[in-house]
Amino acid sequence: MRIWESYRGTIKRTLNGHTDAVLAVAISPDSTTLVSGSVDKTIRIWNLQTGENCYIINQHLATVNTLAITPDNQTLISGSSDNKIKLWKLQTGELRHTLKGHSTAISAIAIHPDGKIIASSSQDGIINLWNIETGELLETLSGFSPLAFSADGKMLISGGKGGTIKIWRQVQSSDNLSLTGEWWEILGVEPKTHPQDVKLAYLRLARLYHPDINSSVSAKTAMQAINEAYQKFQQQLKTHN
Repeated sequence: MRIWESYRGTIKRTLNGHTDAVLAVAISPDSTTLVSGSVDKTIRIWNLQTGENCYIINQHLATVNTLAITPDNQTLISGSSDNKIKLWKLQTGELRHTLKGHSTAISAIAIHPDGKIIASSSQDGIINLWNIETGELLETLSGFSPLAFSADGKMLISGGKGGTIKIWRQVQSSDNLSLTGEWWEILGVEPKTHPQDVKLAYLRLARLYHPDINSSVSAKTAMQAINEAYQKFQQQLKTHN
């Protein structure tokens, strides 16, 4: 890793230690600590001023793809290709929680501005929202990386297929996020996706939001939106045929 002078474009310091490609970095809000994650399965914590490698975390079983630090400088969050999200005490490297809910590699993490909620996305197009303190799964959405919360915390931005970006808005009557957009955005496909693949995407989401599986408050509303999106697709298909 290289640390650059922001205006001069010259290298201030080079940090060596990882034995494979570095895929993720994060800087603590107080600008004292740098963390890095690598294909070598490790997380390294560095003193940003001196370049000292303070300690190494090696409890992930696969590539570390994404890192984030909470606004209070207390918790480091990591996402890995081992399908797990881990929460660590930033100052000591002690493991606080392991969040298990994704079935494929974690690709992105975002922290709500209030520091109480984590959003995580995996390669299968699933976004999970978690309570940082308890590790409770709060809500499940459909979308991809990257992820970002707005400064006021009322919107979550996620990537989508086919060059789309999804904007999730907080529902005023609750803390949940609404599932809105064109039918292909809701189903997580492209407008010209083959009908059989659209059906498979619909079935995957239907299983995800089924009341027997997803007990979140917004699951019923999300399922209604998914059904309506699939109906619009079927109507469009009949019109074109």
